[in-house]
Amino acid sequence: MPTGFLAWRKDVTPDQWRAFFAAYLGWLLDGFDFTILTFLLVDISRSFTVSSALAGALGTVTLMFRLVGGIGAGVAADRWGRKGPLMFSILWYSLFAFFGGFSTSYTMLFICRALFGIGMGGVWAAGMPLAIEHWPPRLRGTVSGMLQSGYSTGFMLSALVYQFAYPIVSDEPDLGWRVMLWIGILPALLVLWIMARVRESPIWLARRHQPGASGQRGGLRRLFQRDLIGTTVHTSFVMAAFLCFYYSITFWYPTLLGQQQRGVLPYLVALNFGTMLGNVIWGPLSETRAGRRGAATIATTGGVLVVPLYLFAAGDLPLLVGALIMGIFGAGNFGVVPSYLNERFPTAVRAAGAGFAYHVGAAASSAMPFIVGWMQDRAMPLGSAMAVCIAATGTVLVMLIWLGPETRGRRLAE
Repeated sequence: MPTGFLAWRKDVTPDQWRAFFAAYLGWLLDGFDFTILTFLLVDISRSFTVSSALAGALGTVTLMFRLVGGIGAGVAADRWGRKGPLMFSILWYSLFAFFGGFSTSYTMLFICRALFGIGMGGVWAAGMPLAIEHWPPRLRGTVSGMLQSGYSTGFMLSALVYQFAYPIVSDEPDLGWRVMLWIGILPALLVLWIMARVRESPIWLARRHQPGASGQRGGLRRLFQRDLIGTTVHTSFVMAAFLCFYYSITFWYPTLLGQQQRGVLPYLVALNFGTMLGNVIWGPLSETRAGRRGAATIATTGGVLVVPLYLFAAGDLPLLVGALIMGIFGAGNFGVVPSYLNERFPTAVRAAGAGFAYHVGAAASSAMPFIVGWMQDRAMPLGSAMAVCIAATGTVLVMLIWLGPETRGRRLAE
């Protein structure tokens, strides 16, 4: 029988684990398909003879279209159940990752990555409530941290695949990046397992069978009615701060390492392994007296404080330690996000509300790569520009999350 800090495992049923793995693996493979592109931008620029800015726009358009998928899948998940939109979103992003590998022009690839973003947003919006609504209330913070860690695991997986598989197929300059995108079809196989083995959210099913439930209005407009508009606006600002903080830490980091003539892989693995650890630390901590706001504050503050070691340390080992600690604190603060967002909205609009807020934040955060680049264009060193943005966005995040309520222990059936 499990003992100690893993004793909670005995309270989780097979159905609850399957719901968790449906959302976790969907998000992990989503993260892989998105981040593998970041390693391929130079090759894509050469294949289509486009500038670095246009190559980078492939990432920006994905982040922008996540909002479309997050809203669409969220509304669908509230109306027809969480499971169907999750399967559709996984199938959607797998197909458009795969189709991107056949692109004959930059425009075609741009369109494929935009459409990929729709599925990417949908997986989070439908998958997170599916898992969280299955699990026991006292373990919501724990499952939240584990779920969010899937993205970092996907990022690490993409770095490892690029390091060890890409050289095998990269002899022809125009082939290697295509093979990496073709791998993106594999998550579609997950849909078959979800269809056969994963049950619908019990909370959503219970609400559907309540008297008068069919007359309760959901959908996007519901988020902007008098009783919910404050929650919708506040959570959107909070998520913009979370994601701006995250991209201040991560987006330009490989470029900074390149400027220092360091190999990228060890530092990205350290950063993302630390992020995985942080997710599973701060999620459970948010179930204690610290609550969601306290856990996020501790993690974010730690991320700001470790900036000198993360960006300016001399020597390989200190920089590796800085990357690991920044992952645990700075990027790992996302461990509280799935539970916090899903607790802010009632069941009738939970997926739509959480999906809307998360992906409005993602769209807003797409400005951070530009802002850091703009600061460099005005003669600020890259490390200094990153440090300023990390400190500023971290401070705003802490202030914003305390302007809203604590949600630990809130009933999801409300």
